[in-house]
Amino acid sequence: MDQIFYWPQVASSIAHHIDTLFNVLNAMAAFWIILIVGCLIYFVVKYRRGTDADRSNPPHESLLLEIAWIGIPVLMCMAIFGYSTWTYLQVMRAPKDAHPIYVVAKQWMWKIQHPQGRWEMNELHVPLGQDIQLIMTSEDVIHSFYVPDFRVKQDVVPGRYATLWFKATELGTHHLFCAEYCGTKHSGMVGTVYVMQPADYQKWLHEGNAGGTLAQQGEALFRELGCGGCHGPGSNVRAPMLDGVYNNPVPLQEPGGGTKVIIGDERYIHDSIVNPEQEVAAGYKPIMPSFRGQLDEQKIRLLVEYIKSLSTANGGRAGGTKEAVPPHAPQASTAPLAAKPNPLPATAPLAGATTDINVRKSGQE
Repeated sequence: MDQIFYWPQVASSIAHHIDTLFNVLNAMAAFWIILIVGCLIYFVVKYRRGTDADRSNPPHESLLLEIAWIGIPVLMCMAIFGYSTWTYLQVMRAPKDAHPIYVVAKQWMWKIQHPQGRWEMNELHVPLGQDIQLIMTSEDVIHSFYVPDFRVKQDVVPGRYATLWFKATELGTHHLFCAEYCGTKHSGMVGTVYVMQPADYQKWLHEGNAGGTLAQQGEALFRELGCGGCHGPGSNVRAPMLDGVYNNPVPLQEPGGGTKVIIGDERYIHDSIVNPEQEVAAGYKPIMPSFRGQLDEQKIRLLVEYIKSLSTANGGRAGGTKEAVPPHAPQASTAPLAAKPNPLPATAPLAGATTDINVRKSGQE
């Protein structure tokens, strides 16, 4: 059965798994309620005072009964555990080729950005039959992104990245709610998800991105903020180089000496902008100023997308090597990157990062 009368529409590829698990749990609960309450009523009636029921020689033990009431529930619980674990992994592991969309929660609205540059408020347009991954954060309090028809819900916490994914299977509109009380106007933090044919989605996507892609907007913001004054070639400030940072090993200084290596993911780049003093790149001093409170999450996302693009443009190294950058990075190179105005130097990590966002970007904690 695709839909039960008291449930929302089934409109995503994972909704059936959630519904099946819920159905099985309800059926098991109903079975035990009927069995236990039925036995209780039967014995209360049969052995009530005044009946002629035989009360002689009551049984004191039954090995078969003990095996049954222990073994059957254990097998049922293990079956539920196995299926629920499999379902959890299906829900939490986004496909590698899932299309990313960025969501910023704020009292009391959802601000959504597409990598191609288009943004929307309290609305989310997605193509039919395509894997979508939402990368989310909050600017103020805890919110919860909830689409009942898709059976997806994810808390969005300030200072962290959270992800969820889905593949819409039904055209039309679907309700979007905040499922975590977030203030006086929590009930008004609602929106709509529009599922469109892929061709219509592509047309819609490119109609409203006159400002360019997020990476292009991030490059403009990068220059506006004067970041190239430190991270550009020929700078008098010995700052790290940004090309090749994303998705590659980055050595960091340990507080007690030595180094540790992490992957330069979105979390690391974000933290390097917000508060660059806690995770300092090996070979550099923690002199970069923090942009905490100066940039909102939308602008930080633009900078992150631009720095990510440096690792894939002009023969960048994104995912192309497993070797860590040398612990003591060399002085910034003055060789410009091809086809990049006001280019950045290459091959060194960021100046520093913070643990303000504690989740390495894997989509799951």
